[in-house]
Amino acid sequence: MTYDDIVSDCTQSNVQLIRFLYCDYSGVARGKTIHVRHLAHKLHEGIGLTRAQMAINLLEELTDVRGMEPVGEIRLVPDTNTFSVLPWDPRSASMYCDQIDHDREAWGGCPRTFLKQAVNEAAQYGMAIDATFENEFYLAREVDGVRVRFDHAPVYSSIGLDLSAAVMHDIVDALEAQGLEVEQAINEYGPGQMEISIRHKDALAAADRQMRLRDTARGIALKHGLLASFAPKPFPDGIGSGCHIHFSLWNPERTQSLLYDPDRPLQLSDTGRHFIAGVLRHLRALTALTCPSYNSYSRLQPHTWSSAYTAWGFDNREAAVRIASPFWGRESDTYNLELKTSDASANPYLSLGGLIWAGIDGVRNGWEPGPPVSVDPGKLSDSERQSLGIVELPKSMAEALAALENDRVLIDAMGDLMARAYLTVRRAEDRVFREQNQEFEIANHFYKF
Repeated sequence: MTYDDIVSDCTQSNVQLIRFLYCDYSGVARGKTIHVRHLAHKLHEGIGLTRAQMAINLLEELTDVRGMEPVGEIRLVPDTNTFSVLPWDPRSASMYCDQIDHDREAWGGCPRTFLKQAVNEAAQYGMAIDATFENEFYLAREVDGVRVRFDHAPVYSSIGLDLSAAVMHDIVDALEAQGLEVEQAINEYGPGQMEISIRHKDALAAADRQMRLRDTARGIALKHGLLASFAPKPFPDGIGSGCHIHFSLWNPERTQSLLYDPDRPLQLSDTGRHFIAGVLRHLRALTALTCPSYNSYSRLQPHTWSSAYTAWGFDNREAAVRIASPFWGRESDTYNLELKTSDASANPYLSLGGLIWAGIDGVRNGWEPGPPVSVDPGKLSDSERQSLGIVELPKSMAEALAALENDRVLIDAMGDLMARAYLTVRRAEDRVFREQNQEFEIANHFYKF
């Protein structure tokens, strides 16, 4: 959008405040707000942000990261293509920002830039990436200080659709008003659990839209007196919430799928096989970006449809990477892959960027993923999994972070500053949560994402 377009939208909606937003390493949406009268300057010069802000963890603790001290500033510079008036707060608008150093170059700590670099690297291999995030989340009420599920409806039931109709219609309307095309809106398996799927876009737009979807669902839910929680396991006795990443590979013009080949097994191209192999080979480390919170590992268990192993297969919902069955007559257009080891506590720029870097490594090296698995990998014996090259995913945040630290491809892609900061911030969280009880864990995850 141009400056004139933004001014016109602000005038029509009587917008007073504009939020300059970013996502930190803990997956929390943060930002600063300007008055609309300062927009012309701030579009160009951005807003000052202390470098130390990216060293703050989920518990609001400032961690000790060299290069992210309280001395020095960066700038939040908005991408005008992400401008939107907020339907739940129509006198406010928002844009998502890049973090830029004083020389107007990337400073090494910006997650959005990390994703841009992954997209650019994929382009060097003739690949354009489209993606979307498939979100599950809970609606809850706070009653006498206790968070209570919104309903106890059966999964995919008419009862559940009726009970949640008012709030879900308002969420869908708000998403559509911001240009996000909703494809599914349903009540999920857990009591009070919902799911919304939106149409895919290019990778950067997909991550921006994931941020906007979370903000929108929470904002609309509040208007109904509800809390929308995107935490991986907000109710310890309930079903976990995933945020599966659906993605596809295209030629640069996006006129031909690079995944679909009708003459190959499962109609999966060689490029697709290599990309999957890269994801699987790096998946133990990648999990630290896609399932990154302490609460994530309460969800990431065998037999829970979240996957706990480096397996792949056709429509196998217990596999980490699923080939989603394409739609009849539109096979080439709808052929896509799904990463199930992903939840909404992730910073979407880091999770999708890491996924792309891992897949590129598989394409670069021509790796093969091994045979697809048509059973729940958790029901295979250790020896059967070993023969198929399937390994177990990390069982804890600490184990995932150790795997990430030892993965040179992902660490090098992140760069020194971001890698050091991410490991430091996340390990500081892990140390605290390991010393506390489950109630503390839930309280500090439930409404952060």
